[in-house]
Amino acid sequence: MMSTFTRYEPDTASAEGKKILEGIQGAYGFIPELFSYMIEAPIAVEAYIELNKLLGRSSFKPAQLQAALLAVSVQNECGFCVVAHEAMAKKSGTSADTITAIKNKESIKDPKDQALVKLVRLMVEKRGWVPEEDLQEFFAAGFTRQQVFELIVVVAIKTLSNYSNHLTHPEPNKELLAMIAG
Repeated sequence: MMSTFTRYEPDTASAEGKKILEGIQGAYGFIPELFSYMIEAPIAVEAYIELNKLLGRSSFKPAQLQAALLAVSVQNECGFCVVAHEAMAKKSGTSADTITAIKNKESIKDPKDQALVKLVRLMVEKRGWVPEEDLQEFFAAGFTRQQVFELIVVVAIKTLSNYSNHLTHPEPNKELLAMIAG
């Protein structure tokens, strides 16, 4: 499907966009394709970068955070972000069983991963109206009230990128695909 949105490179973006894309290239070693479209509105990319930094300070372990990000992307049916977070989940040490179960919308063997992914799936599916018994199940697995709010930030960043990708249809970067294959 052809996008009605423009794909930018650093040399075709606005001056502000160029600076942001060059910073992303320096940090990642490449420019994830979603940013090539989102840079149409530099504040959208800046919001993503800032939310990502904040998530890096969350109380979740990197593998848990990537499992949650992958689960939201699967729930929102965002192919680009499913590839990106599968790659990052693998890199962060998320178990292969957990990754496969998330992608297939199945139950997860690890009880803590199951509780985490179940809650974030429900947050997306029910638009935040999570039943009390499901919150209590999350807490019984050892998670905290703080982490409920951190998962809302996970949903927020994925809403930003998933919805942007639904509109622009970026292709997964070869670098991301190599991370999955490797």
